Amino acid sequence: MEAIHIYPTKAQEKVIIAFLEALDVPFDKEVELPTHVLKGIEAGKADIISGRSMTLDEFKSRKRG
Repeated sequence: MEAIHIYPTKAQEKVIIAFLEALDVPFDKEVELPTHVLKGIEAGKADIISGRSMTLDEFKSRKRG
């Protein structure tokens, strides 16, 4: 099985999906995350690596206090 990556506009995407479905071609649609979300994930990973994290129980006790 081959993989083809395409980057259609929203209008093109609808046509391409309809075409693939009509031909019974299996496909996956990946959703890209916005840049600010990816930056937040990287910041969170950096926090964990540097030891700035807490357990769920610690979080709950801080929330109550």
